[in-house]
Parts: sequence; structure tokens; C-alpha cells
Amino acid sequence: MHQRGGTMNNLNHLNTRARHIPMGKPTGPEIAAALVRRAGGDPTALELGEVFANAWHEIDTALSPIIGQRGVAALYQRSLHLNQVGHAGIAGAVNSHGAALDIAALRAALAHRTPDEAAAVGGAVLQTLHELLTDLIGASLTERLLRSVWANFLSGENPQDSLT
Repeated sequence: MHQRGGTMNNLNHLNTRARHIPMGKPTGPEIAAALVRRAGGDPTALELGEVFANAWHEIDTALSPIIGQRGVAALYQRSLHLNQVGHAGIAGAVNSHGAALDIAALRAALAHRTPDEAAAVGGAVLQTLHELLTDLIGASLTERLLRSVWANFLSGENPQDSLT
């Protein structure tokens, strides 16, 4: 597992960008910046994986009543599959059956990356989900279904900051 510190400059750059994210179609770098911000300061890859998992749980909560748990799992698996070539190390998280939302496998894979790589992978996978859903149901319905998820997630606020 990678420790804090070595990638602080890159993560600080992402952290700063997270505060200026427009609503609409999120990009991979914007999502990566939000992952860093929500993980707090100079996060480890493990902390970024936890934030990524929380984002997927919010997405699952928003989409499952509409497309079912298997539909969400299929979007998750397809998002992983489309990103495995560009992001080595996540292939083990791809389940060809797509019957379950197995976030733990990707969280474990992210824990073995650098924080910068973990943020980039998380951002790319979440962006791909948004693009896939947009292709399936259109931009307007995708925005309506994911509006609360993206508003909460892309705000860049660390959930623990609101508890104090």
C-alpha cells in the first residue's frame, strides 16, 4: 500500500480543482478532484477507494429503484471493463457475470495503486458510468436520476467536515 506524501503536489492540484466543478456532465479529472477532496487533504489510495465505494453506494441507491440491482451491477462492470485497458491493475475487479455490485474488489485494487492512480481510475470509472447511462437513457434523464448524487459528490465537501 502506498503512503501519504509522495504525491502531495498532484493531489493538492486536484483538491483545488474540486471546489470549482460545474454541474452537468462530470469529467474524469473533475471526479478525481472530488474524490481527493472528499477523502480529505493528502489521502492514501485506500482512503480514495473508500470514497469511491461510497459514491457507488449513492449511485446504487439512486438507480436501483429504476433499473434494479442487476442493472446497476451491469453498468458498474461495463464501466470497469471499458477502463481496464487504460488503467492496469483493475482487471481483477471485473466480473464477467455482472450479477452483483462488487465494489470491494475494486477498492482492494485501488489500495495497491498510488493515490494519483487511484483518483484517476475512480474518476474514469465514474465518468464512464455517466456516459453509459447517458447513451442508454439520454442526458436529461441521466441528469435527473443522478442529480443528487453528483451535487453531493462533486460539491467537494468532505462528509466528515459537515459533522464538526
